[in-house]
Amino acid sequence: MASPSSVAVSSLETEAPQAAVTRERKLNPDLQEQLPKPYLARAMVAVDADHPNGTEGRDPRGMSVLQQHVAFFDRNGDGIVYPWETFKGMRAIGCGFFTSLVLGFFINLVMSYPTQPGWLPSLLLSVHIKNIHKAKHGSDSETYDTEGRFDPSKFDAIFSKYGRTHPDALTKDEMNLMLKANRNIYDFLGWIAAIGEWHLLYSVAKDKDGLLQRETVRGVFDGSLFERLQDSKKSS
Repeated sequence: MASPSSVAVSSLETEAPQAAVTRERKLNPDLQEQLPKPYLARAMVAVDADHPNGTEGRDPRGMSVLQQHVAFFDRNGDGIVYPWETFKGMRAIGCGFFTSLVLGFFINLVMSYPTQPGWLPSLLLSVHIKNIHKAKHGSDSETYDTEGRFDPSKFDAIFSKYGRTHPDALTKDEMNLMLKANRNIYDFLGWIAAIGEWHLLYSVAKDKDGLLQRETVRGVFDGSLFERLQDSKKSS
């Protein structure tokens, strides 16, 4: 019969001997020592061990982290994002004209109807920020929960599982490995959306060594990265 101490130890194990994938994709067992209550999803701030209070100086304006992510594209601040605003936002962060045109149409096409306040679709493909949680797709990192909060443990797992070359960054190959691992069965829309989002992020925000840094990825979740990219584009 196993002793109480051995049972207690095994209850905290993050690797199962018969499940090799749990050994390949490691979790951070010390996260709770690095960040208070990492299991608690934060409604308005994107936190990690280096930013326990979220992005310094950022006013969430009462919005969830997911709403803040989308609000950058609300160019007139009315709470609704139209395709031409998505286009302008994409241009502002450094995307080319044609890429921005295509994304402005397809993003709004996919996200518009789930966010509508009623049953009727919008002919203008409007996206209502207050309902953006309804447009969350699957096959993602699950850093956003289903209400649009930011889950610090899921964010940390992006790097503990897949940041094998650098602990706080992803190479392009590691990013692609993560995308493949996150796929939910038959979730073709989620697969496409996740691939599109992460490859777009990589194209506009990788560093000179071809890495996606942890701080860059954290910034995309609360939208602060978009503001930095916009400011950088303006200054150049």
